[in-house]
Formats: sequence, structure tokens, C-alpha cells
Amino acid sequence: MADIVLVALITGGCSVIGVILTNISSNRKIEQQIATAQAVTDVKIENLTEEVRKHNSFGDRITTLEIRARELHDRLERIDARMTRYHEAHT
Repeated sequence: MADIVLVALITGGCSVIGVILTNISSNRKIEQQIATAQAVTDVKIENLTEEVRKHNSFGDRITTLEIRARELHDRLERIDARMTRYHEAHT
């Protein structure tokens, strides 16, 4: 009877050790997968952030170009008006 109990304890102990080792291995694998997924996510976020910065810069430049175009248009209108007055005065 004592032999049966001893064999059961040894078998149970080996089973517990096997489960513990399997869980440790599985947890390490999952942690590595999470770390890899996080690294990929970080790179994607960095790329997206850079794209947003480029887009914002583009918007600022367009606004500047629109203001400059308006200024140049006003200047051309003033020059055109002067040219018209000049021609009217000398013809």
C-alpha cells in the first residue's frame, strides 16, 4: 500500500513540475510575442506621427502660399491700375 502511495506522489510531483515548466515556457513565448507586437505598433505610431507632421506642415505652407498669392494679386492690380492711368494720361 505504501508503494502505491509513493508511486502516486512521485507521478503527481512529476506532473506538477511538467505543468509548471510548460506554463513558464508558454508565458515566455507570449511575452516575446507581445514585445514584438508592441515594437511593430510603436513603429507604426512613429510613422503615423511623422505623416501627421508632414500633413500639418503642408497645411501651413499652403496657407502661406495663399496669403502670398493674394498679396501678389493685389500688387498686380495696383500696377495694372497705374499702367492704365499712365496710358490714359499720355494718349
